[in-house]
Amino acid sequence: VASNEPKAPQLTDRETEVLRLVAKGLSYKQIAERLVISHRTVQNHVQNTLGKLQLHNRVELVRYAIERGLDDV
Repeated sequence: VASNEPKAPQLTDRETEVLRLVAKGLSYKQIAERLVISHRTVQNHVQNTLGKLQLHNRVELVRYAIERGLDDV
């Protein structure tokens, strides 16, 4: 389906997974433990996602995720 609307930035599967967990209220440490990755890697995924979505902080990131239903399931 062709559209003149700009496409949403493409997040990796891992960035989307981290975004969902951030939206559910998990801390970076909790996310790292759940995904078996380092705390720093979680921070990197969040920073990359913020950049791709042109957001500035975790609050805006959570709002973005909730508005798109990414806090479900």
